[in-house]
Amino acid sequence: MEHSFYLSLLLLFVSFVSLSLFFLFYRHWSPFTAPNLPPGRMGYPILGESIEFLSTGWKGHPEKFIYDRMIRFSSEIFKTSIFNEPTVVFCGPTCNKFLFSNENKLVNAWWPENVKKIFPTTIDSKLESKRMRKLLPQFLKPEALQRYVGIMDSIAQRHFSSHWENKTHITVFPLAKRYTFLLACRLFMSVEDGKDVEKIEGPFHRLASVILTLPIDLPGTAFNKGIKASKFIRNELLRIIKQRKVELGEGKASPAQDILSHMLLTPDEDGHYMNEMDIADKILGLLIGGHDTASAACTFIVKYLAELPHVYDQVYKEQTEIAKSKSEGELLTWDDVQKMRYSWNVACEVMRLDPPLQGSFREAITDFIFNGFSIPKGWKLYWSANSSHKNPEYFPEPQKFDPSRFEGKGPAPYTYVPFGGGPRMCPGKEYARLEILVFMHNLVKRFKLQKLIQDEKIIVDPVPRPAKGLPVRLYPHKA
Repeated sequence: MEHSFYLSLLLLFVSFVSLSLFFLFYRHWSPFTAPNLPPGRMGYPILGESIEFLSTGWKGHPEKFIYDRMIRFSSEIFKTSIFNEPTVVFCGPTCNKFLFSNENKLVNAWWPENVKKIFPTTIDSKLESKRMRKLLPQFLKPEALQRYVGIMDSIAQRHFSSHWENKTHITVFPLAKRYTFLLACRLFMSVEDGKDVEKIEGPFHRLASVILTLPIDLPGTAFNKGIKASKFIRNELLRIIKQRKVELGEGKASPAQDILSHMLLTPDEDGHYMNEMDIADKILGLLIGGHDTASAACTFIVKYLAELPHVYDQVYKEQTEIAKSKSEGELLTWDDVQKMRYSWNVACEVMRLDPPLQGSFREAITDFIFNGFSIPKGWKLYWSANSSHKNPEYFPEPQKFDPSRFEGKGPAPYTYVPFGGGPRMCPGKEYARLEILVFMHNLVKRFKLQKLIQDEKIIVDPVPRPAKGLPVRLYPHKA
């Protein structure tokens, strides 16, 4: 008995010494230390502050992680550890401008390990990222998008007819996801057959929900299911890609009909074509980029239109005037969308209060100094939309819903950043504007809305969503 007691003491002492040495080594030799770093705290070994970073979103207040540290450490820049990476959080328009203007000079885009497991073939390739930014404008610039408006309106009409009309109440978020997914499938790769869409829709939603979760790859975990969903979707996309190659060879498909055809037929500067797996990964990335954020925006637009009758009435008036100018069966045109000025101001104010993209990561590709602080090469940088969107210095009464903020010249540069800014403006901004405005047009010309849960909790994981999906009662307009 006595020997057992002393052995336990010895083991406890060894464990204490080992743990102390580990913390000492971690503190002095880990990549989380360097001279003249920004103020902040790194949290626990390995975990860092990842749980706090994620949990404030799960609780519906993602800005709390940022603002607590802005108050405690610095209003513009502080250090932390997220996803076991030494990270500097950049806050506000000066920081936004610096990051967006120094892409490929001082910083590059970076994704956490879980995203790399979902996109294993090309996510680390900086050259591929540049190539995509050159390719996408061919299909997403305003001149190219003009021909998509009628297609979007046609899909929206079928969607509302099938899933909204003749119903007394619906749940908005899953239907908004279906709408944006249908559009992306049709416009990116000309897939509109119901069976083909349904086959990948369920796995796609499982995948999209784990983009920014803790990468615990064990059987039964959400992340493990997300990886399996990614593999399934990639195989389905490979099948679609192979079929398209055959159709192009037989002249049954047009080289300019969508992004998929363009990827298959466009070589790089050295004359090399993308392989099928790279194309599958890029299409999958585009589906996520063109789906999750837009569906969140559409959902929160419904939320605010249901909450604010005076805003709804003005949107309804604008959209009704456009609808009355159309003949029976005539689809929306590019000119019609340009008339939806107040509606777009409303959408912008929604995205200010509930930004679909909360922020994103960069990686320092060289040592540099910012605001007098050292940023070591390899450290990760995170910019936050909420750090300026809800700051009264840039948006007086930041919690007030006020679409007039976007009249005239609108907000000061780099204060409103749901689509990034400057050289790093999201190439899909105009595409998102179209799908959101077409959604609003088809929504308000059919229904008035009433929320069924008045104080529904908002969860951010990684995009904002109502906890119960935003159930609403529909009141069709009288003919």
